[in-house]
Amino acid sequence: MGDTGQARPGTGTTDADTADTADAADAETTGTAALRNELALERYRYVLQQIQTVNENAHRFLAIYQTLATTLVAAALALFVGYRKWELAADTARGGVIGLLTLTTVVAAFTGILIVVGALAWLDYRHEECDITDELVGPGFRKRPRPGNFLRWYETYVVLFILVSVITMWVLAGLFLLPAMR
Repeated sequence: MGDTGQARPGTGTTDADTADTADAADAETTGTAALRNELALERYRYVLQQIQTVNENAHRFLAIYQTLATTLVAAALALFVGYRKWELAADTARGGVIGLLTLTTVVAAFTGILIVVGALAWLDYRHEECDITDELVGPGFRKRPRPGNFLRWYETYVVLFILVSVITMWVLAGLFLLPAMR
C-alpha cells in the first residue's frame, strides 16, 4: 500500500509517479478553487458597490428634478406676473408659460425614466448578488427580490410624486394661469 517504487504493470509508471501526479492535480484544483473564490468575492464587492450607487442615483435624480422643476415653474410664474410690465403680448406670454411647463414635463419624464431604469438595474444586480451567494454560501442565503414588492420601494413613490406634481402643475396652469392671461 505504501510507495514501493515498483513499476505498475502495463503503464511504465511507478506508484510514486502516480502519487506525485495526483498531488499536483490536487494542488492545482485547490489553487483554482481559491482563485475562483477570490474572483467571486471581488465580483460580490463590485455588485454591492453598484447597488449602493443605484440607490444614491435615485436621490440625485430626485434632487435634480426638484431643482429644475422649481426653477422652471418659478420662471413660468414670473412670466405670468410680469408679462404686462414687460409689455409682452398675452399670446406670447401664454406661449412662454406653456413652453416652460412643457420643458418641466420633459425633465420630469427624463427623471422618471432614469429612476425606472435604475430600479431595473438594481433588480439585476440583486439577482447577481443572490447568484453569487447561492454558489459560495449556499442556496437561499439571500432571498431574491420580487418585483411584486414594488409598493415597498421608495422609487415607486418618487415616480408617483413626479407624476402627481406634473399633473398638478398642468391642471393649475390650465385653470388659473392661462385663462388669466388675456
